[in-house]
Amino acid sequence: MDFDLSWVLWGLPIAFVLGWLASRLDLRQLRIENRQAPKAYFRGLNFLLNEQQDQAIDAFIEAVQKDPDTSELHFALGNLFRRRGEYERAVRVHEHLLSRGDLSRADRHRAQHALALDFLKAGLLDRAEEALRKLEGTAYESQALLALLAIYERTRDWGQASEIAKKLDASGHGTFTARLAHYLCEQAAAAPPEKAEQLLREAIKIAPAAARPGIELAALQRRAGDAAGALDTLSRLAHSAPASIPLVSKALTEAALATGQQAQAMEILLTSYELSPSLDVLEGIVALEPDATVAREWYVKHLEREPSLVAATKWLAGEKLEHEQFHPHVQSALDHAVKPLTRYRCAACGFEAKQHFWQCPGCQAWDSYPARRVEEL
Repeated sequence: MDFDLSWVLWGLPIAFVLGWLASRLDLRQLRIENRQAPKAYFRGLNFLLNEQQDQAIDAFIEAVQKDPDTSELHFALGNLFRRRGEYERAVRVHEHLLSRGDLSRADRHRAQHALALDFLKAGLLDRAEEALRKLEGTAYESQALLALLAIYERTRDWGQASEIAKKLDASGHGTFTARLAHYLCEQAAAAPPEKAEQLLREAIKIAPAAARPGIELAALQRRAGDAAGALDTLSRLAHSAPASIPLVSKALTEAALATGQQAQAMEILLTSYELSPSLDVLEGIVALEPDATVAREWYVKHLEREPSLVAATKWLAGEKLEHEQFHPHVQSALDHAVKPLTRYRCAACGFEAKQHFWQCPGCQAWDSYPARRVEEL
């Protein structure tokens, strides 16, 4: 059979023309898509910069619909939903990302972390915990561990919190020994006396410079009637945690009076007062001073060193005024005026309280309350 070359001569130009038309159509479609998607994306960014979050979300949704494979748009949209408190929509976005088979390993970890944050912000702590646990061994592991630590502290699961704190301490993300000591003290508060003493001594061993374990061990000993043991524990605090003496001056004074060891306690209080005059230490010194006249003179000595309305009020309580009938009213007014000055204040958030806290009720920070009253700060 003869092959007709004329078909080849006719076919080549036709194939060339068809190929050229197909390429032009592809390029045209690509240009249209490239014009549409970035336009919606940049419009969304513009709305976001102008704090118009509703319009930004609409623009990003439009961009995602036109280019559903763009993971960055999904992350931006999910973060916007979370910032607006629309946690259910944020969860859907990040779960959709995780369901994609073409997502890179790094983006998958990023989406898992974002999903955990969605659950955390929504208050779904059990689901947040499950999502955070899946980040072990990823670039987000340290952030996940810190988030887990916050969850366990919030739910007061001190055993789990201790495990996470040990992991963070071992991984070199700071020292968590003081935090571990607090967790042991929290467990001791709910334990029977023998177990509580064991936990508190373990806390002292873990964090010798921490004040709380020694203070709570001394309180446990006093409740058990062991005033001598309490005095010994508090005396050791003067060397291991001298800044805590204002917090234990009352307990130290009571233990000293119960055991007849006033001289030992007075020496500790005087040393602390000379280093840093404190109203609580001053009260301990006054309580241990056998001579009432000399004891009242301590308030005047304090006023010579530190201007203090609290000390002045206490000194005035023992004085006789010219118009004696007005003294109770004046004293009552002064006592009322100094109450705010005797509070403790969190150094992290400024939350004030009548009592000293180891963990701030306001911001949840640990060891943020100085051992000094508001007037002394």
